[in-house]
Amino acid sequence: MTIIELNEENFENEVEKATGLVLIDFWASWCGPCRMLSPIVDEVADECDTVKVCKVNVDNEQALAARFGIMSIPTLVLFKNGNIMNKMIGVQPKAAILEMITKCK
Repeated sequence: MTIIELNEENFENEVEKATGLVLIDFWASWCGPCRMLSPIVDEVADECDTVKVCKVNVDNEQALAARFGIMSIPTLVLFKNGNIMNKMIGVQPKAAILEMITKCK
């Protein structure tokens, strides 16, 4: 599944108005743990067709990061029907991410 880069312009349509699950990876290019988590998020996107996977570069989208209280990266935020359901901070194993998604279905 394609990973969607989010910004202020597309956030409302891609996340807030979306039906179902949306997983957002808040990251930055200079962040080592973010680079470790990125391939795991990519695998989740490929394996989980029931969740839309998106990324927010916090350097480019500081207002979005602030809006959701992102203080540490990487941070994963799971939305369901436009509402925040869960949040994970730091590098996570794929199994933990998939478990979070499964619990919110």
